[in-house]
Amino acid sequence: MAITLPDEIRTMRLILSQCLANLSVRFLMNRNSYNKIAHLWNVARNGFFGYEREYLDAVLSVVPIGSTILDLGCGTGRPMAEYIVSRGRCVLGVDQSEEMLRLARQKLPHEQWVLSSIESYEPVEGYHGALLWDSLFHIRRTEHELIVSKVVRGLPSGGRFMLTVGGSAHPEFTDFMYGEEFYYDSNTPQETETFLQRLSCRMVIGEYMNLPDGGRDKGRYAIVAEKI
Repeated sequence: MAITLPDEIRTMRLILSQCLANLSVRFLMNRNSYNKIAHLWNVARNGFFGYEREYLDAVLSVVPIGSTILDLGCGTGRPMAEYIVSRGRCVLGVDQSEEMLRLARQKLPHEQWVLSSIESYEPVEGYHGALLWDSLFHIRRTEHELIVSKVVRGLPSGGRFMLTVGGSAHPEFTDFMYGEEFYYDSNTPQETETFLQRLSCRMVIGEYMNLPDGGRDKGRYAIVAEKI
């Protein structure tokens, strides 16, 4: 005998199915696009932009020599992981792009590299600092606080992490880099700082790297925060 589901359950199942389909599209878009541009990205990302080194130094200043830095969205390891290793620390890099990780392993074969989406990765304790640099805004904003909370949970008291968020209030969108399409979404800097307070973190640095121009550039905001 056929079972007829109530309208409410059918509606919920439809919404869940649509959400999972949208998640799959966003994940595949960014993973496939980064795989395609990995070599171009590796060449272009050969040095620091703006005050990135100063932000990273602020994280490393409280990390003992020989300790591990968690890098979520590590890409090819340039320039962040390279610099971390040059300063006597170790890297645990996580990325969803197979090609990006292949290049990272070639460059820094003695570090740890994990193939995983940021959303599904479950950090384990043992790292003393963390990066979510130019990666969090590729994920739907409703997931940002949960992701950051998992990172904070694994840090020791006084441990620091750095992240970038979009610099303005704007709906989710896609844009092109090297001819490939990428998904973007972000909380505002103020919203991000608010949920960092809820996670018992204090702001060390919070400043614009580039201001929104009212057009294609939505702005980029740099944060270094410390677990209290």
